[in-house]
Amino acid sequence: MRNSFRRAAHRGAVLLPLLVLLAAGVLLYAFREPLLRAPALFLDAGGPPQRADAILVLAGGWRGERMLKAGELIRQGYAPRAYVSGPRSFYERPECDAAIPFAVERGFPAQWFECLPNSASSTREEARLLLPELERRGVRRLLLVSVRTHLRRAKWFFEAARPRGMEIHYVGADDPAYRLEQWWQSREGKKAVVMEWVKILALPVDS
Repeated sequence: MRNSFRRAAHRGAVLLPLLVLLAAGVLLYAFREPLLRAPALFLDAGGPPQRADAILVLAGGWRGERMLKAGELIRQGYAPRAYVSGPRSFYERPECDAAIPFAVERGFPAQWFECLPNSASSTREEARLLLPELERRGVRRLLLVSVRTHLRRAKWFFEAARPRGMEIHYVGADDPAYRLEQWWQSREGKKAVVMEWVKILALPVDS
């Protein structure tokens, strides 16, 4: 009798962790999409656009989504012009030299955009270099446009460098290569979300 109890207790000690793992696996599978979606949506710190003095388009949108978003916002009357960040990242030429013609080819007037050449090599440096220039130009209300995965990090840096009296609203552009809400279903989405989290985790070292 005692041996039977021992065997039953042993089986219970083995089965209980297996049942817990099985239940955890079932729950993870059932809620896999919300769990996968959450870290990507955290990156999108944007909100609805507000009327502003100007738009700032951050560098790095090589598929053009940031420029097209800025053009749409101007067309909708949210701001009269867009300043386009232009670090010298393309064969020592400002990135905005390619970005603005891209927007013009897609039907937006060239006079809506102005290039801001700069020496920034990171989002933090863009904030440090561009905000004083925008303040000098009289910008008090700014719409900052970047791809949705970049907005959380951009907001941290631009809020830290924001001049007193300037108001910044952050607006996200959708990358045409993937949907942020299903980022794990495409190679480009995986690259974008994982790399952005790597950059966030490396913030004490890099920006």
